Amino acid sequence: MICTTNVTLAYGKRVLFKDVNIKFTPGNCYGLIGANGSGKSTFLKILAGDIESDSGTISVGPRERIAVLRQDHFAFDEETVLNTVIMGHEKLFRIMTERDAIYSKPDFSEEDGLRSSELEVEFEEMNGYEADSEAAVLLKNLGIAEDMHQKKMKELGGGEKVRVLLSQALFGNPDVLLLDEPTNNLDIKSIAWLEEFLYGFQNTVIVVSHDRHFMNQVCTHIADIDFSKISVYQGNYDFWYQASQLNLKQKLAENKKVTERASELKTFIQRFSSNASKSKQATSRKKLLEKLTLEDIPTSSRKYPFICFKPDRPCGNVILEVNGLTKTIDGEKVLDNVSFTVNSGDKIAFVSGNSQAKTTLFQILAGEMDADSGTFCWGLTITHSYFPKEHSAYFNGDLNLINWLLQFAPPKEGESFARTFLGRMLFSGEEAVKRISVLSGGEKVRCMLSRMMLSGSNVLIMDEPTNHLDLESITSLNNSLINFPEVILFTSHDREFLNTVVNRIIEIIPGGVIDRLMTFDEYIESSEVAEARESIIPKAA
Repeated sequence: MICTTNVTLAYGKRVLFKDVNIKFTPGNCYGLIGANGSGKSTFLKILAGDIESDSGTISVGPRERIAVLRQDHFAFDEETVLNTVIMGHEKLFRIMTERDAIYSKPDFSEEDGLRSSELEVEFEEMNGYEADSEAAVLLKNLGIAEDMHQKKMKELGGGEKVRVLLSQALFGNPDVLLLDEPTNNLDIKSIAWLEEFLYGFQNTVIVVSHDRHFMNQVCTHIADIDFSKISVYQGNYDFWYQASQLNLKQKLAENKKVTERASELKTFIQRFSSNASKSKQATSRKKLLEKLTLEDIPTSSRKYPFICFKPDRPCGNVILEVNGLTKTIDGEKVLDNVSFTVNSGDKIAFVSGNSQAKTTLFQILAGEMDADSGTFCWGLTITHSYFPKEHSAYFNGDLNLINWLLQFAPPKEGESFARTFLGRMLFSGEEAVKRISVLSGGEKVRCMLSRMMLSGSNVLIMDEPTNHLDLESITSLNNSLINFPEVILFTSHDREFLNTVVNRIIEIIPGGVIDRLMTFDEYIESSEVAEARESIIPKAA
């Protein structure tokens, strides 16, 4: 259990949260949500003791241990992978280190014997003899093979380091588990394992994540940072979203009724206040008017961009024909005889164990890369717009946002059009003249989506468009793609996104593709698909 008492934090005049009093109890998983910049990660750091609040206290149960998903990918570079995981339990690792140092001494003294006996008792109480095997199981379940366990952390790639650090946080059954974006760099299989792990976890979990499916699967409560306070709601993310939207609509409806009633009373009073026969009624209505009050609805920090893709024309009957595309990069065949036909109304999710395969396919279809062999042909009525996963090249130079956007706008449009468009995408006022070189990751994604919206294309090609976006922007994008009437080809790690948008799955595998008309959940659970995958891959090998 971990509790906050009157915790307050502000940066200058900007108050992130004030007088926060929450008890996070065992057996529950709390999803910490809020707009970008609201202080989610900062609040986790306060709970972890990494930074101090301006006022208030954090209290943890006696002898309880807090584990944190560390974000510094270089902190353990000189440690082995296995040791890095065990270091998640600092006391156990300290005992292990001292114990091993004593046993390695050539001249083992009586004092060493006494100390080693004390350490052995503590070591056994902490289940130290199972530490290596527990760490190995965690690593395996998160996709780190056994032959990597004795490598140093500096030998691992960025995605592999994230998985090791997540194993470190989960190790040793901590009493309080603090996780900031734990699904980053995890594949669907690893995320599913983590969901199951947290579902069965008996202690306290507080998690920040932009993955709505993950939040819905693991969260029992939502802690919402808004209006300079943190409010806790029972239920998962979807329940919170529906309840909060309903609550806001009810408040707005009640205020509308009050406003209409006040208008009626004012009209009556103005009409009959000088009428002797109606003066008592007018006086009575004045008293009623004085009692009417509008409920104060504070301005939320949570903003939803207006994302809407409108094709200039519908697709014809012929969309896209792909035949035998093959591509080798750095000696690895990432595409091998890829063939498929895109039909009208298709919203296709491309999946693969090799993320480079999906990106390469999209680059070829967008005309940014040539295939080694094979052909593809777009229909005559098709105009396509491409959202690349790596889009930093679009933000070179020193343009401000207005001038950047006008590159993609109709020729006759000017600054007024650009400001209006950017305002709907949450770049209002001075934000509209920011230099593109200083934009954050999420801001760049909103700019790239703006570019696509201006294209009027009837086919959208999108490679991981939810990366860097906050939950509000993801929700807006999700809804816009559900409502898009034409064709979408895309990849995403956001399972909620996949389940609500797609009607067809194409999996790129060695030797070709598996192509099915079904939802993503159906695809994942399909035994027929699993059998097809097993039958194709060995033949290709």
